[in-house]
Amino acid sequence: MNKRLWLFLGIAVAVAFVANAVFSEPVFAGKLEDAIAKTPKGTGVGMIDPQAPPGFMGIPGAPHSFLLWYILWGVWVGWIFSSVGAFGGIMAGVGHITVFGLADYGKTFKDTNPTLNKLLTDSIRVCNQYLVGLSALISSITYWRMGRLVMPLALCLAGGGVLGAYLIPVLTAGKVNLSSYIGYFGIVVFAVAGVLFYETTPAGQASRKSAKAAAKAFEDANIHKKAGGATTGKEGVQVKSWGFSKIIFTFYGVEFSFNPIWPILGGFVIAAISAFIGVGGGFLYVPFLTSVVGLPMFIVAGTSALAVLVSMITSIFTYMFVKSVPIDFTLIGSELIGIFIGSLLGPVTSKYIPEVWLKRLFVVLALYVGIGYTTKGFLGYSVLPGM
Repeated sequence: MNKRLWLFLGIAVAVAFVANAVFSEPVFAGKLEDAIAKTPKGTGVGMIDPQAPPGFMGIPGAPHSFLLWYILWGVWVGWIFSSVGAFGGIMAGVGHITVFGLADYGKTFKDTNPTLNKLLTDSIRVCNQYLVGLSALISSITYWRMGRLVMPLALCLAGGGVLGAYLIPVLTAGKVNLSSYIGYFGIVVFAVAGVLFYETTPAGQASRKSAKAAAKAFEDANIHKKAGGATTGKEGVQVKSWGFSKIIFTFYGVEFSFNPIWPILGGFVIAAISAFIGVGGGFLYVPFLTSVVGLPMFIVAGTSALAVLVSMITSIFTYMFVKSVPIDFTLIGSELIGIFIGSLLGPVTSKYIPEVWLKRLFVVLALYVGIGYTTKGFLGYSVLPGM
C-alpha cells in the first residue's frame, strides 16, 4: 500500500475518533441518566448527592482531577505502548482504576445500584481502549514510514481480531461488576509479567537467531547512517511474496516467513481477551510476534500497533453503538492529547534503550499491579499499597 494512502487512512480514522466523541454523547445520555435516577439520593456510601459538583461523566460527586494530570498520564501511556507495542492498555487501566479513583467510586454502587456499577465498569473498559486506539494509530503511521511495520502480518492479525473484538462486548457489556473486573484485570497483568520475564531469559531468546541477526543489522545500519555512510537499499520491511500458505518478507536483508492461518487465529484469541479486559492486547501480540513468528523487536511494535488499532476500533464501536456504553469525553479528550505526545516520542526513543531493560521494567510494574489488583478484586482489599 502506498505510504501516502496509508497516511490518509490514518488521518481518516483519527477524524472518525473525533466525530464519534462530538456526536455520540447524546445517544448515551439517556442510559446514564436512567442509572443515576435510580440511585438513592444522599451523602452516604452508594448514594448520589445532587448538590455535589459533577465529576466523571457528569455524575454529581464522582471523582475528577485537574486536566493536566490526565494529559501527563496520557503521555506515559502513549510512550509505553509506542515503545514496545504493549503495556499501554494496562497503564491506561491503572490510571482509570486507581490513579483517578474510578474503581473505588464505582464499587460503592454494588449494592445500591448494580446497574450503575456495571455501567461504570464498561465505561472504564472503553476509556482504556480510546487511549490505546489513538496511540496505536500514531504508532502505526510512524513505524510504517520508518519501514518497521510488516503490513501483511498485521492485516492477518487484525482480520482475526475483528471477530473477537465484536463478540466480547456483545456478550459481556452490562454483566461484569467492578470487583470482578479488577480481579480479572490483575490476573491478565500477571500473565503479562510472566510473558515479559520469559522473554528476558536465555531460554526465551534461544530460538531467535534470525531475529537477533535482523536486529543487529538494524543497529549497524542506524549507526552507519549517523556516521554519514551509504545505505544498502535493503533497509526496512520488504514484502517478497504473498500466498495463502506462506508470506515472505525481509528486514535489513534477513528473510522471514509465516503461514497466514496462525496470525488470524492468534488475532481472534488476543482481541477477545483484550476486549474483555479493556486493553489493547499488545502484551499478547508482542510475545506472539517475537516468540512464535520470531521477529526482532524493531518491527514488532509497529506490526502489533496496527493489529491493536483495528481491534480497538471494532471494540469501541461495539461497546458504544451496539451496547450504548457512555464515556467521559472531557477525561478522554485530555488524555488523548498526552497520548499523541507520548506516541510520537516512543518510536524515537525506543531504539536507544536496550530491549531487555525495557522488558524488565515492565515485569516489575506488572508484578506490582497484578498482585494489587488480583487481591483487591477477589479478596476485597489490596495487599500492596497504592492499589
